[in-house]
Amino acid sequence: MQAPMEHRWSPYADNGGTCLGVSGDDYVVLAADTRLSSGYKIHTRNCSKVTQLTDKVLICSCGMKSDAITLHKQLKARLIMYEHQHRRQASVNAIAQMLSTTLYYKRFFPYYTFNVLCGIDDEGKGACYHYDAIGNFERVPYTTSGSGSSLVMGVLDAQLGKENQTIETPALNKAEIVELSKDVLSSVGERDIFTGDYGEIFIIDAGGITKASFDLKQD
Repeated sequence: MQAPMEHRWSPYADNGGTCLGVSGDDYVVLAADTRLSSGYKIHTRNCSKVTQLTDKVLICSCGMKSDAITLHKQLKARLIMYEHQHRRQASVNAIAQMLSTTLYYKRFFPYYTFNVLCGIDDEGKGACYHYDAIGNFERVPYTTSGSGSSLVMGVLDAQLGKENQTIETPALNKAEIVELSKDVLSSVGERDIFTGDYGEIFIIDAGGITKASFDLKQD
């Protein structure tokens, strides 16, 4: 008689992808790839990880895509309620706290998402927030999340944080940071099988949000 087969099932799946955010004096740059995969299977090559929450705030979520969709829908619904109640759009600081409490509320069965929130604050300065899955967050000058984050962070520490440098170099301007973000994602696509296909670059400033796309490795 054949022994019974054991089937394991997990409510979570990691759909891969990489994103990074960099805040400047009066702008924020957010970059992410568009590959959606699980294991060695690519489900689609053109799936954005970024959602616009207000005129000057974006959220990017890596991890499980279905949880990211659910989270973004809930945030947008709560922000509509906020606008009806307060007659204005929520600031990036308010959204950052709301996202934290939303994630912490689900801490016993968390959203399997690793989020980066970017926007312009009330003082006109760029703001970039990094989150873990249960709502712990920190405002940082630059951050990264996703399957290729360990490859990205070293470059950002060297080029933006100027860590371990013995020679002083000038800070990068907005155009140079955009080019750096493209180069970093392209490099990650060479090493990480979950990152690739296409990249999206979002620039948030006083004029609003502008978007550009570029090609990444497609194999």
